[in-house]
Amino acid sequence: MSSSTPISPAARGSRGNGVPRVLVATTALLSFISFWRAAAIVLNDLASSAYYAGGEAEGYIGKAAPWFILGIMLFSYAVRAIYVESCSMFVRGGVYRVVKEAMGGTLAKFSVSALMFDYILTGPISGVSAGQYIVGLINETADYIHLAIHVSPNFGAALFAILCTIYFWWYNVKGVHESSQKAMRIMQVTTVMVVILIGWCIYTVVLRHPALPPFPHPKNLKLEPNAMGWLYGIHFAHFAGLIAIFVGLGHSVLAMSGEESLAQVYREIEHPKLPNLKKTGLVIFIYSLVFTSLVSFFAVMIIPDVERQNFLENLIGGLAMNLQGPFLLRLIFHAFVVVVGTLILAGAVNTAIVGSNGVLNRVSEDGVLSSWFREPHRRYGTSYRIINIIAGLQILTIIISRGDVTFLANLYAFGVIWSFAMKGLAVLVLRYTHPGDREYRVPLNFRIFGVEIPLGLSLITLVLLGIAVVNLFTKPDATIAGGIFSVFLFIVFTLSERVTHRGRGVVHHVEMDQFHLAQSGELTRNRLACVPATFSCRSAISTRSIIWGIRSIA
Repeated sequence: MSSSTPISPAARGSRGNGVPRVLVATTALLSFISFWRAAAIVLNDLASSAYYAGGEAEGYIGKAAPWFILGIMLFSYAVRAIYVESCSMFVRGGVYRVVKEAMGGTLAKFSVSALMFDYILTGPISGVSAGQYIVGLINETADYIHLAIHVSPNFGAALFAILCTIYFWWYNVKGVHESSQKAMRIMQVTTVMVVILIGWCIYTVVLRHPALPPFPHPKNLKLEPNAMGWLYGIHFAHFAGLIAIFVGLGHSVLAMSGEESLAQVYREIEHPKLPNLKKTGLVIFIYSLVFTSLVSFFAVMIIPDVERQNFLENLIGGLAMNLQGPFLLRLIFHAFVVVVGTLILAGAVNTAIVGSNGVLNRVSEDGVLSSWFREPHRRYGTSYRIINIIAGLQILTIIISRGDVTFLANLYAFGVIWSFAMKGLAVLVLRYTHPGDREYRVPLNFRIFGVEIPLGLSLITLVLLGIAVVNLFTKPDATIAGGIFSVFLFIVFTLSERVTHRGRGVVHHVEMDQFHLAQSGELTRNRLACVPATFSCRSAISTRSIIWGIRSIA
């Protein structure tokens, strides 16, 4: 990043509070992408959950699961509004930055620990899920051509996930250029598959007239010990129905994983940033609502109950093989589903490494981790030590899981819901600690005696916290593993921060992220108060965004 802090002429053009105006020229600010490409990047992560979320939810709560998937997808738009508000406040609107600003460094370290647990598991669950689809296709094809070959689904899935992780580890160590065009191409191919799938499913439903999944009344939920965890056998009196609903939502929350990617891509969106961010969120909402929800509904309606239990970790593959039509045609479409699934799920593996690398670099820049972690590779210049640690943890997670998607899904849900809950709580706190005007606010706000009541934001945060707390008791393995990992990472962050600060002695650490984004009509020499001797204002600069330093920058 290159920056110029103007001297006396620019100082006279400051805001009058001793804070200089600083123009920061970076690739993130000068290489903009459309909201369509931004949506494609996020959907490469978020839409991948359609391949496993519905099956995992049904495995816990029964045939009523599609209604909970639909509810979670509708609720995801409300959660997305929180991200839009935080992004409108900060150049970096991710969990770490927002929680730190609202509630301090301690809770920020805890929230980023939960977020890292989420990111570490994104790669394994995506890779293993892709492996399940590939192994399923191999076995189906072998049966069709009468070959005595049967690959163990879990072993084959784990092996593929490990190879996929190794590939993307080396891909990121080399620092191969990432392009939004690649994400766009993947989503275009995925869209073709989705259109064919939905059209074929509708045709099958018209011919067979199956019943809709049972409505999500508590009596229709399969709340057995594996679904209730530590809550099994406890009588909740009048709250039993409400608890059952939250249990169902908790087992379906995987369907909206990937929201954090929206905060990461925000910096890349072209002007006007906020309107385009809203359009990005709307595109993501509609696409994921249609894809993820309909897959879950059609699977219950089309795949026979006995067969569907064998396809819970390979739901779209099972759906493809039970459509109306010739077996060979269904097998060919199954192969197409697997190819597309491998592309998007493998993309999620890469996104997990990129996202983890970005978060840990951000934490290191903040002085929480020492600069040793960001030491560049001698040849490629990448933060290879962080990438090595991430890939190592992901491979270890795959080995421990032994290719079991359900085990990974349980763990994954811990990081997903707690990072969302902490984000919602932080934005709610910021409404009172930073009450200034915002470009966007989560809707449903009222004033009583001059005090703002953010009803919409409060309700969303309350639901997120409710799901998070219920998940603590209904997913014992995830609670134990997630708690141990988060506490361990929190201790590492705390000790590293102390060592780093002690090493600096009396030198005060200045954070890297000290900017708010202010919009300006034109970027001109007079507006910047620069002269040729101090700064070269080239006419080629066309961006309309000016970065204002919010604190003194050395």
